[in-house]
Amino acid sequence: MPTKFYLPEEQDRIKVPRFEERAGFYTSSKRSATMAKIKAKDTSQELRFRKALWANNVRYRIHLKKVLGKPDIVIKKYRLAIFVDGDFWHGYGWAERKQKIKTNAAFWIPKIERNMQRDVFVNQQLTYMGYTVMRFWEHELKKNLDICVNQVVLYIETAKKNTIPAAE
Repeated sequence: MPTKFYLPEEQDRIKVPRFEERAGFYTSSKRSATMAKIKAKDTSQELRFRKALWANNVRYRIHLKKVLGKPDIVIKKYRLAIFVDGDFWHGYGWAERKQKIKTNAAFWIPKIERNMQRDVFVNQQLTYMGYTVMRFWEHELKKNLDICVNQVVLYIETAKKNTIPAAE
């Protein structure tokens, strides 16, 4: 049985400052309006992925609150949790991208690093709970949607073959 993982100790958890003008962070009203339009659920890539899974007869639930981390897609029968991660928000290519943040870096760098830290924790916990975790980057879904869908379908087909039929 795998070892249970815990949230990083308080001193190890990345602290994200509050994004407020009194904390020294400033955003123009135009930028604020743009940022307000960014969605956490039902992003365009997530919707494309879900439609492609459905077209391949993969049935799922979305954003289950009872599953740690509220995965974007959950296939309960096969204990599969799927996340569609935004490249910026979850730190794709973080070593290079981190250097390019010019505005409000004191906020954005810890914010994204905390997201990355939480992703690792959620993966560990779900694995401990018996789930298989798949994470797809938004750029992977844009360029290779079929490959990503195929990965899920192959996992399900393999899981079907490995299940023991019920005694009759």
